[in-house]
Amino acid sequence: MVAVNADVERQTASVDLLVDLGAADMAGVNALISARMQSPVAVIPALADHLINAGGKRLRPLLTVAAARLAGSTSDGCLKLAAAVEFIHTATLLHDDVIDSSQLRRGKVAAHLIWGAPSSVLVGDYLFARAFELMVEAGSLRALDILAKAAGVISEGEVLQLTRAHDLNLSKDIYLEIIRAKTAELFAAAAEAGAVSAGASEEQTRAMRTYGMNLGLAFQLSDDALDYGGTTEALGKNAGDDFREGKATLPLLLAIAATGAQEAAFWERTIGRREQDDADFTRARELIKMTGAGQATLDLAHDFAAEAKDALACMPASDWRRALEDLADFAVTRSA
Repeated sequence: MVAVNADVERQTASVDLLVDLGAADMAGVNALISARMQSPVAVIPALADHLINAGGKRLRPLLTVAAARLAGSTSDGCLKLAAAVEFIHTATLLHDDVIDSSQLRRGKVAAHLIWGAPSSVLVGDYLFARAFELMVEAGSLRALDILAKAAGVISEGEVLQLTRAHDLNLSKDIYLEIIRAKTAELFAAAAEAGAVSAGASEEQTRAMRTYGMNLGLAFQLSDDALDYGGTTEALGKNAGDDFREGKATLPLLLAIAATGAQEAAFWERTIGRREQDDADFTRARELIKMTGAGQATLDLAHDFAAEAKDALACMPASDWRRALEDLADFAVTRSA
């Protein structure tokens, strides 16, 4: 246990290293975010600020900055792209919370519960518009293409997830397709755009995209497992929210397959029809632990984290590279 705790402390410190390395750049990114979310329509900056400044390390825009610096850039060209990435991410969260009827986001009451669903959706649209303005101003047509395509892929992932919501027969491959589009694509595009802004080689640009994609998958699968075994503090939302919302995430799908006919009625009632009582989440968590579904999900997350680290082999050795390698480890060790 001491070794495990020491490893977790090391990985947490490595995230702090990434934050420290990017501190000056992120101050510039944060200034851009603050300026560009302003509007004479008072509800827009108020609602946006509620989520944007609710905490978190801004990993996606940090990836853009880190990729640019790792590829050798010393200019500020990546900052507008990083701010655009954060606006895209925030817009998708606002939309997600309305669709999912989420109660918490980043440990705070979800915006739609304060300002209403229509305002949350429209402010999300506003942030998308601001993101595209920043992309254009950044002056890289290729980076604009990368992030614009990512916005489309994310929307496709959201729609695919919506059409397969509460589907107890969802395959592992389709589930991975959903989270690859819905979550990992923005990680990949953020890293790829940063490399492009630095004038990186094609090999390095592909490597950063591969790193971001695998990192995003590792983070999402770790979150999926944490929902059944983590804490509200670790998640930034209520533990068990995925279950209560009837989301067919990988731990649930693996548990359903493992328990078969014996628990079919339970899963159909709680997930298929979303008829739940207070004891049902406890039972679901026990079944997921008993079948090893949670651990299997974490094992897959570890595999993706390892692939993310391997992708960095062609990048120059530096503190930036070391911090990104350890960030991949942190994506999964935070669930320890």
